Amino acid sequence: MTAFTEVEIKPLATASITPRLPNDRWSALEIVFWLLPVAAYFAFPGYLVLISQIMIIGLFALSLDLILGYAGIVSLGHAAFFGLGAYTAGLLSVHGWGEPISGLLVGAVVAGLFGLLTSFLVVRGQDLTRLMVTMGICLMLYEAANKASFLTGGVDGLSGMMVGKLFGVFEFDLQGKVAFCYSFAVLFIVFLLLRRLVKSPFGLSLIGIREGGRRMPALGVNINRRLVAVFTLAATIAGLAGGLLAQTTQFVGLDALGFPRSAELLIMLVLGGTGRLYGALIGAAVFMVAQDYIAGLNPAYWQFYIGLLLVLIVLFARGGILGGLEKLARRFQRKEQP
Repeated sequence: MTAFTEVEIKPLATASITPRLPNDRWSALEIVFWLLPVAAYFAFPGYLVLISQIMIIGLFALSLDLILGYAGIVSLGHAAFFGLGAYTAGLLSVHGWGEPISGLLVGAVVAGLFGLLTSFLVVRGQDLTRLMVTMGICLMLYEAANKASFLTGGVDGLSGMMVGKLFGVFEFDLQGKVAFCYSFAVLFIVFLLLRRLVKSPFGLSLIGIREGGRRMPALGVNINRRLVAVFTLAATIAGLAGGLLAQTTQFVGLDALGFPRSAELLIMLVLGGTGRLYGALIGAAVFMVAQDYIAGLNPAYWQFYIGLLLVLIVLFARGGILGGLEKLARRFQRKEQP
């Protein structure tokens, strides 16, 4: 009788350690992370412009992490949507529509619609095909903007933007205080939405598609629809980031649509770690701070040191900075366990 009860109790004990679905509870580290920009606002008043650009590029990196880190869609042309949002917001401002929030939303919608149209081409292929298609879309938009110099300014860029006051009260200043608060608010709101999305059944289905797409139809998941939806959402967020950069800098250049911007975005994700959201933000911050610092020390060869940093991360911290930190935390936990 005793042996029978022991056999029955063991499955109950193992059931208590079954992995649970992710929840929306905020950890202490997350709270500290989002308090850092607030502290930086007061601690580094001379670097507000740089910090606001880091937050904007971090928002852009979030959009790529959504399709690459969660859905497994590799893209080398994500700058197409970034630049489209930037030019839309910039052209609206040049032609008299200077209200920032509505102009930002229009830029995001235009980029999202273009993402929806091109998503049907992207999701049909596999990794190499997706690389070629996304890069081709980006290059075509770049050349179109270059040829339409009467509209976009061509290589000289789009200037003459007149961005109005935020909420009709706060004017964009040279110190970058309003731009900092504006960028931080947009980034935080979008992050809240994405954080909830990736932990929802929809977000979990994207991870399932990434890990084993052939098995997902057996669960009733329409893979193409999910990929089209997430690609459109990522394009919308990229357009939002582009419009935000255009409004805060009041200038749009051809580099917003350039292939190097897409390549740098992939480097940021590799540095921070894909499929974590926070990896996109940390990777963008590390890349831009390193670029600013190294370029100041050696303007001619700063790319060499960025490449060296990338190689070191890949060799010694697989999964990016966050992946390396997670491995270190696991090692400490194993040592502490008796």
